[in-house]
Amino acid sequence: MCLAVPAKVLELRDDDMALVDISGTQREISLMVLDGDAAPGDYVLIHVGYAIEKIDEEEAQRTLELFAQMEEFNAPAPEGEDPFA
Repeated sequence: MCLAVPAKVLELRDDDMALVDISGTQREISLMVLDGDAAPGDYVLIHVGYAIEKIDEEEAQRTLELFAQMEEFNAPAPEGEDPFA
């Protein structure tokens, strides 16, 4: 199964590289396989360190919200509380 994560482009760098923000974490990624141009403020899908597709901000936010919901769902129940009650 493959997973691509939305990220906001913060700045373009040399050699088809960019600095992006993924839910508060900054990382350098490659734009080498991206079809088209990216600019600061654009959202892209990241897979194994490569931007593979541009997406709009609304789609990026929906996906990030789903990730946050999954994280909440998978959080352990407080000690002494029945997670299935």
